[in-house]
Amino acid sequence: MLKGINPIISPELLKTLSEMGHGDELVLADAHFPGHKIHHRVLRMDGISIDMLLDGITPLFEFDSYADAPLIMMDAVVGDELDPKVEGKYMDAIRKYTQDELNLQRIERFAFYERAKKAFAVVVTGETAKYGNIIIKKGVTPAYKSINR
Repeated sequence: MLKGINPIISPELLKTLSEMGHGDELVLADAHFPGHKIHHRVLRMDGISIDMLLDGITPLFEFDSYADAPLIMMDAVVGDELDPKVEGKYMDAIRKYTQDELNLQRIERFAFYERAKKAFAVVVTGETAKYGNIIIKKGVTPAYKSINR
């Protein structure tokens, strides 16, 4: 275990976040998402909700400021409704650590699956909220400022 890193962040997830480059995307998928079917790099975070995971990831992660929307969620299928509390929980977790106004885009279900296929990795969580999947796009990490400089 390391100091300053939320213990919810597993060593495998920390490695994955570190290996991601500018513009790479990470899918935080709900428990029902077909992650293993559509992607070769799947991390399991069973029992962990996506808002909890965002609370652990956001202090370590620079969102892409060059993207129109560094946050992408699945839109409801015709006839279904979105629960606005799901997006609200995610945005609350993110806003705890960033003052940047991050745009969130909703895309059609099958377009979301296609985008997920091209992501850097998929993290399958224990999230059970309907349409609870979110893609986060990594930006350029600011230069490290040592306290000894």
